[in-house]
Amino acid sequence: MDNKLVIVIIVGLILMGLLLIISILKFFNVKFNFTVKFIARTAVFAALSVILYTVPVLKFKVPFFPPFLEIHLDEVPALIAGFAYGPLSGTLVIIVKTIIKLPLTSTAGVGELADLVYSLAFIIPAALIYKRHRNIKGALISLFSSSVIQAAVASIVTAFIMLDFYVFMMPGLSMESILKMCQAINPNITSLGWTFVLFVGLPFNLFKDAIVIVITFILYKHTHRLIDRIANR
Repeated sequence: MDNKLVIVIIVGLILMGLLLIISILKFFNVKFNFTVKFIARTAVFAALSVILYTVPVLKFKVPFFPPFLEIHLDEVPALIAGFAYGPLSGTLVIIVKTIIKLPLTSTAGVGELADLVYSLAFIIPAALIYKRHRNIKGALISLFSSSVIQAAVASIVTAFIMLDFYVFMMPGLSMESILKMCQAINPNITSLGWTFVLFVGLPFNLFKDAIVIVITFILYKHTHRLIDRIANR
């Protein structure tokens, strides 16, 4: 893919993504009410998200996926914030976390941009559905639906946009070298297109989301009650 075209696509995606987020939140009547308590709670969860990302022991690679893919748990605080205080809070946690992570980037910002897009595709649908159905059934439906949405978005965007952008931003790296890394794990991956989506993108994202969902279920009630107590003092 032509380098200029890659840049145009990325900028266009960012702008369209921002417009889409605002439109979705307004469509579901999400109020932009930035009270002191709301900001404080969001800041706490954003800080927790950054901690979960930066602590090495809380990030790990999975042997049956390519080495450039890594499991991290920084979506858990954003998901809890989205469930407890609404989709706007979850969205802001993701955005703040991404901004703080940028100085620590080892991927020229590409990994952080991808993480932003994929996390929002997970957090916003989950928080919006749960906002309408605040019970166990609603939580299960929201998590299952958002996991499918994120897996589809992340797999397709990675295969057809982000890998090209990553190669463009990282001199010395090529699509061929990435393909070889993938084929070393699974010889059935014949290209960085649909076979990558089928054998890497979808299973990796579904596996990661399953871990995030289980941890969120375990921590949700206790965590947001603790934050409420601290904020109300």
